[in-house]
Amino acid sequence: MTESSYRIQGATGEWEVVIGLEVHAQVTSNAKLFSGAATAFGAEPNTQVSLVDAAMPGMLPVPNMECIRQAVRTGMAIDAEINRWSRFDRKNYFYADLPQGYQISQLYHPLVGEGAIEISPDDRNPDATKTIGVERIHVEQDAGKLMHDQHPTRSYVDLNRSGVALMEIVSRPDMRSPAEAGAYLRKLRAILRYVGSCDGNMEEGSMRADVNVSVRKPGDDLGTRTETKNVNSVRFVMAAIEYEAKRQVELIEDGGRVVQETRLFNVESGTTRSMRSKEDAHDYRYFPDPDLLPLELDEAFLAACRASLPELPDAKRKRYEALGISAYQADVLTAEVEAARWFDALLEAGAKPVAAANWTTSELFGALNRGGHDIAQSPVSPAQAAELLALVADGTLSGSLAKQVFEVMLETGDAPAKIVEDRGLKQTSDTGAIEAVIAEVIARNPNQLAQYRGGKETLFGFFVGQTMKAMGGKANPAVVNDLLKKALS
Repeated sequence: MTESSYRIQGATGEWEVVIGLEVHAQVTSNAKLFSGAATAFGAEPNTQVSLVDAAMPGMLPVPNMECIRQAVRTGMAIDAEINRWSRFDRKNYFYADLPQGYQISQLYHPLVGEGAIEISPDDRNPDATKTIGVERIHVEQDAGKLMHDQHPTRSYVDLNRSGVALMEIVSRPDMRSPAEAGAYLRKLRAILRYVGSCDGNMEEGSMRADVNVSVRKPGDDLGTRTETKNVNSVRFVMAAIEYEAKRQVELIEDGGRVVQETRLFNVESGTTRSMRSKEDAHDYRYFPDPDLLPLELDEAFLAACRASLPELPDAKRKRYEALGISAYQADVLTAEVEAARWFDALLEAGAKPVAAANWTTSELFGALNRGGHDIAQSPVSPAQAAELLALVADGTLSGSLAKQVFEVMLETGDAPAKIVEDRGLKQTSDTGAIEAVIAEVIARNPNQLAQYRGGKETLFGFFVGQTMKAMGGKANPAVVNDLLKKALS
């Protein structure tokens, strides 16, 4: 789906959707942004709270430089401007799970400036790309969590997340369809996971998106936007955009007007509802945090961050394509960092790139999907897969025998060579044995022989299949083809 093809058809004509995303990504670190409290997911409520997180009097925040490093590395991964001088601000608002009465964030001087992310909105055509601008990445602390289901008349507060480091990654309003927003979120998640700055686990809340949507007639000025908060999956982001855009079009065409507000997405109904009117920045009374000095980054720190970056998805995809792998397969193989690492290990084990890509994207991914597993749970290692592909390449196994061996590998975890030896699955190229079977097959099928010699050449495949079946799939297909052509002619 391209920018020009996605339009909402209303009673007064076509409407264009304008989308921007603010993604909150939890920084990968063992401690919080301004304290030494742990950040592990799933701990008992209020067991990972320091005196700083609880805003006890006299407690001063100290920046965790690992969190700063991870944010800088993320900015570098999207070719963004890194601001050597940045500052923390206090964003003042009352919320029951925010003990300080303010959030430490970065409004005026963020750590990371403008960057860009290239997306492929159409899965069927990964070469059709679009660049989405990133306005900024700033670092801030998360709030705690209110629990409303623990008591019939009271709400409880869990401060385990209070003070956890977040990167807020703010896009430009460059997206024009749910498909583009979905592609952007998937690509951003992939980059974060490659860099290692966020695990991207949306179900656990370590990555969530605020979705800004407005509509306009093509060519008009930007319309009034709404912000749908804390959407926690790519599918839900796309659904929220579709619903909200249609709601706004219908509202305007019925004579109403869109108000700038914060909304919530209901995952069960696929609808959004109003939460509160949208406050402007001055309502938060931002001012520089007096307890924190500005961050000043030197060249040695930046150089170390840059040197620590891995090969990123776009570079890896181009490298795979240079090895002869199709653009589609390269896109599939680089979409998740675990799959890319597994495939790199397969190549390092000696597998031929094109054959390895074909086998990985069809046989391995197919088997893992059927079993409900991801590649990290694969019972077949890259070294074992390389051994299996080598047995095919040297003629020990045919394609059909390789499938049988692979099924046994999935069940037992045994090495391919052992399975071939134990089960007698070695492919045969013995011309004498194959010729004898061919003679029997021809003798059993005189009608098909007559039709073939009468010009129905499609029956050649029938004779190949019968021969392979008679030999239990162990005959070398190339040898079978050559000997059959001679025998049938």
